[in-house]
Amino acid sequence: MNTKRLSSIFNIRGVEQRPGAARSSRSSRRLSPAWLLLICLLPLRLSADGLLDNLAKPMEGRSMRATSTMRVGEVRRGGGERKLNPNAEPRGDLDEASNWDNFTVPPGETHVLLDAQGPGVITHIWMTFLGPEPQGWAKKGSANHEEMLLRMFWDGQTRPAIEAPVGDFFANCFGKRSEVISLPVIVEDADSYNCFWHMPFRKSARIEIVNQSDKPISLLYYNIDWIKKDKLPKDTPYFYAQYRQEYPAQHGKDYVVLDTKGKGHYVGTVLAVRTRSPSWFGEGDEKIYINGEAKPSIWGTGTEDYFLSAWGLKKTSTPYFGVPYFDQWGIVGGHTSAYRWHLCDPIVFDKGIKVTFEHFGWISPDENPNYKSMSWNEREDDYSSVAFWYQTGTPTFTARAPDARERKLPSLERIIAYARDFTGASYHGDGTVKTQSLEFYDGPQLLYQPPSADNAWIEIPFEVTKKEPLRLLLNMTKSNDFGQYQAYLNGIKLGGTMDFYSPDTDHQEFHLLDFWPDPGQYTLRLDCVGKNPASEGYYLGIESVRLRERRPRVTQYGHDKDKDWRKHPILYR
Repeated sequence: MNTKRLSSIFNIRGVEQRPGAARSSRSSRRLSPAWLLLICLLPLRLSADGLLDNLAKPMEGRSMRATSTMRVGEVRRGGGERKLNPNAEPRGDLDEASNWDNFTVPPGETHVLLDAQGPGVITHIWMTFLGPEPQGWAKKGSANHEEMLLRMFWDGQTRPAIEAPVGDFFANCFGKRSEVISLPVIVEDADSYNCFWHMPFRKSARIEIVNQSDKPISLLYYNIDWIKKDKLPKDTPYFYAQYRQEYPAQHGKDYVVLDTKGKGHYVGTVLAVRTRSPSWFGEGDEKIYINGEAKPSIWGTGTEDYFLSAWGLKKTSTPYFGVPYFDQWGIVGGHTSAYRWHLCDPIVFDKGIKVTFEHFGWISPDENPNYKSMSWNEREDDYSSVAFWYQTGTPTFTARAPDARERKLPSLERIIAYARDFTGASYHGDGTVKTQSLEFYDGPQLLYQPPSADNAWIEIPFEVTKKEPLRLLLNMTKSNDFGQYQAYLNGIKLGGTMDFYSPDTDHQEFHLLDFWPDPGQYTLRLDCVGKNPASEGYYLGIESVRLRERRPRVTQYGHDKDKDWRKHPILYR
């Protein structure tokens, strides 16, 4: 097999970027053995599923497209666009303005991508837009895809059949841009959003994006491909997708992804979990109730098992399942998002379906009433999801997507000491200190540049005003010329050596301590103890020192309230 040719077909090599679009380390492409095997087997799988077989059969209808292409008579200049004639011919002259094939959607406004008369079937959606970080084309930044609400309406219905944040609909949760390589959804290089779900409609279809951000959607490009039909079979089901969330998951109740009455088949789940407790969240099973049954006849063995992984979850992307985003295992405030497409195994129902997940898992001893670490505790993590299904008639699911302000995860921070506020000479040893802006952080980080490990240190002071259970952590940068450091709090050594070396610039939280600090003044000190053999220097980049809240039951049980953290520093994992 010609792997060079396959690289071109599957766009495995780097691609030309749009002006002003920042690139990152994820643009690096290599053909792994797993991908080679997948590419070899994919044509057989597609043929077996009928996708290639159907190309050799007669097809009815007429192909159509709704697009952001520049049209005759339109004016589009940096947000001052106006659409004079939406039915005008595409502009194809030699003026550069003919290439302004994008829209800017101001805060609070709705942009209609498609408004078509049926019958028809939408077969493909592609869109892209600038990321939220400030850049040349949007100096103050742009809306995040979590703040863009995607809505689709079939046949003049007032309630949207599809209602989800743009990111979550494309399996990109938490507002993070992540690559997804699957059959129905592909987000190539984390910035080209594609879906191939077939979405039939009889009378009309309307697709819109609501900008719920205080910043514009910048450089919105899109193509929506559909086939106009003479008619659709009477029993053709509609496609639905609905977002919902619980921050945190309700105590004593399984998390509900979908609950609808009617006839149809369930075809996919996107699930996002932000942990509020240490350790592993995913022992809970999926429990699926078919046709109104009192007890679920479909009962799984664990969250990672439903997403077709084993022994936990890690970042991956396959045609039928994947984990686009996974930052750190077992921390307070970790993020995991996963997708599962039921393409070969749709879950069929005649009268209704209810899809739920238990939110059980491992928990630290101080959150257990008997001070035990065990695998079966009801956890209180933040859950959000998108359910994907086909159904005839109108669903009865009452969930609606809240506004973007409510979709944003609530802060867990009790205290934040930003390192950039402590650049004076009294706060560091030999070497220079400056502030530096990186895309990972909302504000500048402190960059410390000592010439060697000798007398290389920084200190960040903070104040505690209330005694309560907290977790101490550092929000750090890692790079190719960074050193190894040891942390101390008020002179007490915490944990082991932290290695901030990485071949690529990245960021990571380093969790240090679970404790009940008394009110007073504290100083976090980092001493350089050397460097990784691969590192080019002893530098250090720190965004902040943070004290993060623990769950209310830690206060309720009070296992560690009177313990002296100075004598026995503890970090629960």
